[in-house]
Amino acid sequence: MTLLAAAAAPGDARLIIAAILGIAVVVLLITWLKVHPFLALILGSGVLGVVGGLAFTDTITSFQAGVGSTVGSVGLLIALGAMIGGMLAESGGADRVVNAFVDRVSSRRLPWAMAGVAALIGIPLFFEVGVVLLVPIVLLVARRSSLPVLSVGIPALAGLSVLHGLVPPHPGPLVAISALNADLGRTLLFGLMAAIPCVILAGPVFGTWISRRLDLPAPAMFGAGEDIGGDGIGGSGPAHTGSDLSGITEGEQRAVVTGTAVEAPPKRLPGLAATIVTVLLPVVLMLLRAIGELTLDAGNGLRSVLDVIGTPVIALLAGVILGMFTLGTAVGFGRERLSAILGGSLPAIAGILLIVAAGGGFKQVLVDAGVGDLVGRAAENLHLNALVLGWLVAVGIRLATGSATVATITAAGIVTPLAAGLDSNTVALLALAVGSGSLFFSHVNDAGFWLVKEYFGMTVGQTIKSWSVMETIISVVGLVAVLALSVVV
Repeated sequence: MTLLAAAAAPGDARLIIAAILGIAVVVLLITWLKVHPFLALILGSGVLGVVGGLAFTDTITSFQAGVGSTVGSVGLLIALGAMIGGMLAESGGADRVVNAFVDRVSSRRLPWAMAGVAALIGIPLFFEVGVVLLVPIVLLVARRSSLPVLSVGIPALAGLSVLHGLVPPHPGPLVAISALNADLGRTLLFGLMAAIPCVILAGPVFGTWISRRLDLPAPAMFGAGEDIGGDGIGGSGPAHTGSDLSGITEGEQRAVVTGTAVEAPPKRLPGLAATIVTVLLPVVLMLLRAIGELTLDAGNGLRSVLDVIGTPVIALLAGVILGMFTLGTAVGFGRERLSAILGGSLPAIAGILLIVAAGGGFKQVLVDAGVGDLVGRAAENLHLNALVLGWLVAVGIRLATGSATVATITAAGIVTPLAAGLDSNTVALLALAVGSGSLFFSHVNDAGFWLVKEYFGMTVGQTIKSWSVMETIISVVGLVAVLALSVVV
């Protein structure tokens, strides 16, 4: 906000104060009073609108309009993505992918394999769900291969985190795309390109380096022997021995993922090729649409087809329908069980949808009050690169609130006016810059920090040295990748 003060006219002081107070209310309510972000964003929007000069009724109207547009554009995609993730978890598809890659590589290449597996199954899974599924497997692989836990765990966490921050259909990227009116296909294409160096440097490279400096013993969940209980927690249920990792994510772990009662395990694991095709189908369809827009003339018949099948809702719906067969009936699930899995995947995302919706309302109040235009003028006067500005704003809010989603929502709303004068490629890159900034230095006010700490049995200091630094590497490398792409596209 000091940048605004330096570049703003005297008449803009009220908007600067409104923006500071609105964001401060959100930050203090979340971090100090521990208010849920949904309520914090509503109250912060009210303060922002009224102090910024909007009538109270206009503030409410603006907030409601933002909520409606965000849910309409983002909520449906998040729900469809959650359904694919739910079927992937319940059917054992995640186990199938892990078995195929991890069991067939040498110990030296296991960190790279875990990064690739995490990135693949992280496409449809939310970060927390991916952690629940992968950590028991990571710990088992580390023990059986005699590798340091962090050398395998950090690559897996990096793969999940990068996808969570940069690649649709995760909530953060979708919110940024919606707020900035960016093209989803192009953002997906550029996001995947930027994700590669992020995963490599923050995953296997950093994981190998930090594992030599942090002596982290295997958490107690392993018990005394090689066997792990079939419930994924250890000590009860049928044991799994040898190199077979199937079933590791069954039982309580899978119940956490979907929120449904676990009736019976699948009769058989889904095929590897079918699982990969199901996970990648929405991504491929959206990428084909983006490629068609870049290479084919408007009105071309093939481009028209690609425009339809690559529409995000159609692409994700196609993934859900295909998954009902490849991850449902193919593994022995009946219609009732499959319906329960699909329905059970939705309650777990209710909180995320409410935060995203309220964030959309907060963004709209920012825009309608004129704060966004103020930021645009300040950036122009200071000759500050729009991509760097978006990243810096997201970094500041991320450090204050601990929430990557809140950081993305708020930063995207603040820099929205900058997108009006940018070409389509740069707007897509701006969404990625905001997403990269939202991952910067996760610390004690981030729920993900404590999730990782507890699962890996680390102290706060160890978690900062490993997880927090890994997140910072992802954020900085993501910005560098975005800036590099802006030179060539």
